[in-house]
Amino acid sequence: MPESRERTLIAPAEMNRRTGRFLYWFVLCSTVLGFTLAFVFPLYWMAGGALKSSSELADQNPTLIPHSWHPESYSEAWANVGLSDYFLNTLLLAAGAWLTQLLVDVAAAYALSKLRPALGNIVLGMMLATLMLPVSALLVPTYLTVTDVPLFGVNLINTPWAIWLPACANAFNIFILKRFFDQIPTELLDSARMDGAGPLRVLVSVVLPLSRPVLAVVSIFAVVGVWKDFLWPLLVLPDPARQPITVALNRLAEFMPANQLLAGMVMASIPLLVIFLIFQRHIIAGLTAGSLKG
Repeated sequence: MPESRERTLIAPAEMNRRTGRFLYWFVLCSTVLGFTLAFVFPLYWMAGGALKSSSELADQNPTLIPHSWHPESYSEAWANVGLSDYFLNTLLLAAGAWLTQLLVDVAAAYALSKLRPALGNIVLGMMLATLMLPVSALLVPTYLTVTDVPLFGVNLINTPWAIWLPACANAFNIFILKRFFDQIPTELLDSARMDGAGPLRVLVSVVLPLSRPVLAVVSIFAVVGVWKDFLWPLLVLPDPARQPITVALNRLAEFMPANQLLAGMVMASIPLLVIFLIFQRHIIAGLTAGSLKG
């Protein structure tokens, strides 16, 4: 076996031995198999449970493969409880959160990275400090804010703005965007300014076209974060007609057969799985793009 120049946990001399190769492949296969089971098995259990009858699901001796197949539970879950309306609610909330996050986070990251205002580092440090706080500690002050928005005196409960407004200033996304903007050569921006471009024109015509990978990552995080959120929509959207699918399924759980409830959970998960499978390369590329230098 030719000697590899890459540094690995096992020395090349050990890989030349039969025992070393066996241990290497055993650990590798065990790790891959273990992680695959840990992540895929819950999905299989949920999708497979939706194909079982309610009596089989309630059986104390669970089965891996359904004894009798009931694919109609998916169509019944979709039709009986009006999942399409809750999907539309979720889509509306996710689209609005995506748009507001892009507007606010891109503007904040661009200002901190390229415009460099006074006390910018202190502002960035205070933003990052919020990442250290548990979400539960921010629930009460955020809830009080949306029930009586300062300066405007508006109650946002039961409106999409109760989701969009707290989500728009995301410190993690601002940090990722700033690190990416830091890598854009200053000479490129200076050339645009010499041609008469102002800060907004530089952002739209130069910075954003170069930042498509990280913008894709921030967009995915924004959509996924709102789509899978449960606790905050439960608090600020008490009207059943305005709730997203995660809250609606929890509310309807006591009125639905177990297999239809699992079918609803599967259908609620499919958009996120599709987004990840399509954009997984962009997620990895965008997260690592800002760490190539500095």
